[in-house]
Amino acid sequence: MVHGAEDVFCDRCGADATTGAHADCVRARALEPPRYCSRCRRRMIVQVTPGGWTARCAEHGTHASR
Repeated sequence: MVHGAEDVFCDRCGADATTGAHADCVRARALEPPRYCSRCRRRMIVQVTPGGWTARCAEHGTHASR
């Protein structure tokens, strides 16, 4: 999970990122794209391709694998 100052939700499970360690989420995110927006907790539209992934939040825009 990569969190900035405005990120308050786990991008994998959608729960409050400030409570708990989210160890399972950190391990899973090493292999899969985010499922929830870390700013607003909306479920994102995710597209996985052989070259990476994109995840789009209706409110906060698109995130892509690096």
